[in-house]
Amino acid sequence: QILVNGPMIYKTYLKIEHSDENIDFWLACEAYKKITSQRKRISVARKLFTSYIQPQASNEINIDSPVRKAIIRNIQEPTQSCFDEAQRIIYMHMERDSYPRFLESKFYPKLKHSLQSNGNNSMVN
Repeated sequence: QILVNGPMIYKTYLKIEHSDENIDFWLACEAYKKITSQRKRISVARKLFTSYIQPQASNEINIDSPVRKAIIRNIQEPTQSCFDEAQRIIYMHMERDSYPRFLESKFYPKLKHSLQSNGNNSMVN
């Protein structure tokens, strides 16, 4: 539900709300899971870590210490699922916090209207 209705408009809303690192991290994790090369996985995992996970990262996400520590332990030999728990937490933050506010914002009616104008009513609840 959360990412069906216009991820780019939602991302714009999050940028205004100063929490666009959440959607950026979530989308980066989705792309990360599709990586098949271990060499590329290591490289991308390190980028995700330095951008979102390490304390004081430029786009640091709000995850608890045990999850952060587990990622730190696994970052040398990253698996396809090493960011899954952090991604789940970020999804919950968006689902419970920013997404309901987005639905109440001025952005959502514009999105709904543009989807209806394009004949995509099936995407609008």
